[in-house]
Amino acid sequence: MPTLLDDLQNAVRIIGVEPALHAAFYQIRKAWTEARWEQADRPRRGPAQWVAFGRRLARPQAVWPKRWEQPGRVRFISTHERGALLSAKNCTLDVVFFAPDMVRILYRPRVHAHVPETIPYAIDKPLEAWPVPAVVPVETERALLLRTEALTVGIDLADAQVFIADAEGRLLRADVDVAWHKDGALRHRTALASEERLFGLGERATPWQRRGRTHVLWNRDPSGYTNDDDPINLNIPVYVSLQESRISESANRRISESANQRIGELQITSHASPIPDFQSPRSSYLMFYENPHYAEFDLGDSATDVAEHRFAGGELRYYVIAGPLPKLLERYTELTGRHDLPPLWMLGYQQSRWSYYPEARVRKLAEDFARHDVPCDAIHLDIHYMKGYRCFTWDKKRFPRMAKLVADLRARGIKLVTIIDPGIKKDLAYPVYRSGLAGRHFCATPDGKVYHAPVWPGLSALPDFTDPQTRQWWGAQYGPLLEAGIAGFWNDMNEPAAFNPIGDQTLPDPVRHSLEGRGGDHREAHNVYGMQMARASRDGLLALQPETRPALITRAGWAGVQRYATSWTGDNESTWASLRLTVPMVMGVGLSGVGFTGPDVGGFSGAADGELFTRWMQMAAFMPFFRAHTMAGTPDQEPWSYGEPYLSIVRRFIQLRYELLPYLYTAVWQMMARGWPVVRPLGWDCGDGALFDVDDAFLCGDALLVAPVGEPGVISRPVPLPPGDWYNFWTNERQSVPFARSVETFTSLETMPLFVRAGSVLPMGEYGPSVEQRVQKFLRLSVYPLAGPGEAVSELYEDAGEGFGYRRGEYRLNRFALRQTEERLVVTWTREGDFTPPYEHVELTLNGLKRAPRSVRADGEIYGIALSDPIRRSVVLGVPPFETLEVVL
Repeated sequence: MPTLLDDLQNAVRIIGVEPALHAAFYQIRKAWTEARWEQADRPRRGPAQWVAFGRRLARPQAVWPKRWEQPGRVRFISTHERGALLSAKNCTLDVVFFAPDMVRILYRPRVHAHVPETIPYAIDKPLEAWPVPAVVPVETERALLLRTEALTVGIDLADAQVFIADAEGRLLRADVDVAWHKDGALRHRTALASEERLFGLGERATPWQRRGRTHVLWNRDPSGYTNDDDPINLNIPVYVSLQESRISESANRRISESANQRIGELQITSHASPIPDFQSPRSSYLMFYENPHYAEFDLGDSATDVAEHRFAGGELRYYVIAGPLPKLLERYTELTGRHDLPPLWMLGYQQSRWSYYPEARVRKLAEDFARHDVPCDAIHLDIHYMKGYRCFTWDKKRFPRMAKLVADLRARGIKLVTIIDPGIKKDLAYPVYRSGLAGRHFCATPDGKVYHAPVWPGLSALPDFTDPQTRQWWGAQYGPLLEAGIAGFWNDMNEPAAFNPIGDQTLPDPVRHSLEGRGGDHREAHNVYGMQMARASRDGLLALQPETRPALITRAGWAGVQRYATSWTGDNESTWASLRLTVPMVMGVGLSGVGFTGPDVGGFSGAADGELFTRWMQMAAFMPFFRAHTMAGTPDQEPWSYGEPYLSIVRRFIQLRYELLPYLYTAVWQMMARGWPVVRPLGWDCGDGALFDVDDAFLCGDALLVAPVGEPGVISRPVPLPPGDWYNFWTNERQSVPFARSVETFTSLETMPLFVRAGSVLPMGEYGPSVEQRVQKFLRLSVYPLAGPGEAVSELYEDAGEGFGYRRGEYRLNRFALRQTEERLVVTWTREGDFTPPYEHVELTLNGLKRAPRSVRADGEIYGIALSDPIRRSVVLGVPPFETLEVVL
């Protein structure tokens, strides 16, 4: 078993002597600061500080009080055009409809008059930008009902607690209680239905179904995580609920008698006219708490039928959105913002390790990609490219000709991406530190002294990204790297993380932040820190290169971070368990609004073998962020590192990734336009409850179903298929599934279960050494007919892949409407937008045919079959870009 000395020696080996020494004493320094500045305007000194210091070292400070205060009876009601303001004995309650299907609830306890209003970091579309929905108030003896065409919100007049139903009168939520403490803690408890499933909460190394556990929402660097570690880097207080029944009998018993009465009244009186868009076989809603403070969500852990949401401070401000899952994500991202389109090369394969240096190593890596005929679009440089870990510098000995290196790699189609941490080394000879001091851009204690924490360079100052002037200063620091030609940036350590082996790895609670000028401390700023760093970085990149799409990746964030950056799933392990954890992690982040993410392929810590690396590569080829990465001291983890047969298999899947770029870019466009994640749960668009229990397969965009292999030596696995018809991508065998069921599927090491939805027109292209060096003379359209008469629509989005011309109409949105009868298949191709794609010809593949078609006409002209494959039951022919394709079956 490792000893304390072993741990110290390991820390010195990894982070160096000076940072390790500072880390060893950081918990003491942190506790001393917190003991002194527990109240910013009344610092402790002398014996009082020593007593408080001892308490903090001896045990964690208690967070949750034993006694709580509740709202009391409603005394006054004032309705307004968006809802109502109610005054209760101990609080006010404001109910505001942003849209017919979205409502915000805000409690203001009278004892919290000193609590400042939440800074709307999460909100991209403020209230005044939403059209006023029609709200009908109905006041009864026991409750106030506020009704729209999609929701009914009821407030019990006896205790000012809330219950919410959908358009059909199905109960979505009912409060058990709302409570608070004078010191600032908040509690919101709601009843859980017996079959209710909960998903989301950002990036979590816990089971995909969030119910039955207590989840901590506090961004944390776990320095590597395994299954069940909680929390980790990117926490978002939003979850989706899918229900198959109303509140259970046991839950009803937990609700007070008055709550039972209000539920009964709701079910009798709240039915509103249903809206076709919201038709669903079961109830579903999205819950978002707009509060960045430390929180614990006990989702049926302590009591199986109660969800308890506890916050250490801030406001009890939450939003409820009702509707089917795609609509929930559309509405939530309309509120909190959506990803912008990344440069197209960000969808290419990317290679990283901790760390590639010196320059000769990077050059050889690029040559190896060409020698092995493996496409690559980016090489990432970890912390060793810097001069002594000083951000915005590079080591002139290791990289003496950075600009020339960048130019030479770009000639191959490869870009350089560099890591940037928030820690700025305490060094008066370092210009970034000096200018940060001069501009008062660093986080400080209440007496104005800059606080230094141990990170990679040793003692370092951390910028206050909640200050607009600091964000502007930070963004300008990217200039030298951009001038050298660096194409993208990777924001790490921005939870923010400090080296602390025995306690919370962040700044002390009392450290001050601007919080947009109103002031506050780290308790409020911690969870938004990484998000605001990404904001500062993105704004700076756009200011310096206004016609270039920022390529920015962040490790930490909060609600709305998708407006500024993409993400990855942090420091995973090179194990089969970690591979299996990837799918639920990526789906959970996607249902939290962050739709562009992916894992460190092969695992960050430890050493993969050839089979594990290959299976990981196969899975990640269908996730937005596609990067292999590994830590210092581990073997190389490049596509050729494991020899044959692994290289050939990995090469083929990376090539397939590039062939699928037209399809994947369309899924990314849907993420930008509608808020839909690229990686989606199997029940995404059919609402089948059983499919939401599946965490080892996923939908990639509209048409593809991916079932990764998560165990060694596997040659077949059951693949759960949603209702409908699905084609095996490799064989074109069609599976007809009237209801969700699993199909046993062969999967040698060379393949992975991959299915295509019947009725799809799958757009593909040609692969090349990189995105920029692809051959683009042909668009490949692969048509998968329906099993019988019917209709289906597929999309293809195209633009230049760089710049912002698409905002000025320089894009093309293609829609392929497939109509099928027993004897004929017709595809109508419509186009929208002014972009002209580079291809001149269409390679058309018709899949899964019972026999060769009798004729194929494109805009009335007959075209002959160039290739027929009776085993795959497919034919290939060349046609020009068309408006109407007619196939006589």
